Amino acid sequence: MIRVHQLSKRFRLYRTPADRLKEIILRRPYHLEHQALEDVSFTVAEGQTVGIIGQNGAGKSTLLKILSGVLLPDQGYVELSGRVTGLLELGTGFNQEMTGLDNITANAMLLGMDRASIEARREAIVQFAELGEFIAEPLKTYSSGMVMRLAFAIAIHADPSCFVVDEALSVGDAYFQQKCMRAISQFRDQGGSILFVSHDMSAVRSLCDHAILLEAGRVLAQGTPKQIVDQYQAMILHKSHVGDTPLSVNAPQIQSGDSPLLGTGEVRLCGLQLYDAQQQPITQLQSEQPVWIEARLQALRDLDSPHYGMGIRNRFGHSVFETNTYCMGQSPAPLPKGQTVCIRWRVNANLVAGDYSITVGVGNRPYGTGSFEEILFFSHDLAMLTIYKNPDAIHYDGYFNMHPEVCIEPA
Repeated sequence: MIRVHQLSKRFRLYRTPADRLKEIILRRPYHLEHQALEDVSFTVAEGQTVGIIGQNGAGKSTLLKILSGVLLPDQGYVELSGRVTGLLELGTGFNQEMTGLDNITANAMLLGMDRASIEARREAIVQFAELGEFIAEPLKTYSSGMVMRLAFAIAIHADPSCFVVDEALSVGDAYFQQKCMRAISQFRDQGGSILFVSHDMSAVRSLCDHAILLEAGRVLAQGTPKQIVDQYQAMILHKSHVGDTPLSVNAPQIQSGDSPLLGTGEVRLCGLQLYDAQQQPITQLQSEQPVWIEARLQALRDLDSPHYGMGIRNRFGHSVFETNTYCMGQSPAPLPKGQTVCIRWRVNANLVAGDYSITVGVGNRPYGTGSFEEILFFSHDLAMLTIYKNPDAIHYDGYFNMHPEVCIEPA
């Protein structure tokens, strides 16, 4: 278990190394204060996977360094039950002049392992890293991906009770990333706790039980991964908005037709309904059947170049499909203030059985694929659709049926 209580960390930033000496001699400040963390509190229970997300500079890496013992906090404290290992900035705890084999011993001892445990796990670490003859070469000859392989192999074999994963994992090749993710999933299934920091929102939704959103060193929100990822992505969209009317971001759990996840308040959703092929309202549908998604939207100001988008997400919040009228090559007419428009999308629900939700968005003045100067309305989970299996369809895994064809001939 990990308990973080009112954690704070401040750094002094100097423009040049000489400013440090000038500050000591002249006894005047020559630095800027940067509050990396401020009053951060949360708990990671045994067997729980917690995702930490946020924009660059939010304090994620500083937090993980404190949890791993690389940094000390200025205020607050951390309670740890068991050994915490992880993958932080590449090169942390390594000696560039030593070989990979020697670094296994040195780094594992820094993690708290004794020599007997290191020797017992050395061969497993070497095999997992798959560095070949480079394991006997100095670390300074390694690429960043090779360093990541060695660091991850040591950390995952150190018998941790909690494993910390930072963005350093992203420098590896696709094959080794998948190998690492399988090891992390196996560690979680065996009851280990995980702190997972990533910009891969799909991985956060899939792996994590709980998520934390950091902003400017503070905990902005905590909740289910689906809710927190939605709020984070709304913050990212907020940055692209250049309209005159301010854009508001609402908490995912309070969004509704009148209070979207993201919007200016200049477009109102009047209704959303799903229909089957007989134009009957539905909440469930057999796979492989067509479905109509009908949204009624009212403009509360004149819109000179409106475009309308829709999306379908599965129960984890993964986007199964999304598009908009601009991406479809459409040119909707301007929408005067007070007028209501009815948008109808028809799609074939070639989806694996499960629960799906509907997303609706409205933008004005497109300037790129899926990008708009003004984001007037954007909200998830406005309607739910349950897909049940079609007995006449093939058996398949994944998100949707691509209706494959196969031909087998003698070579």
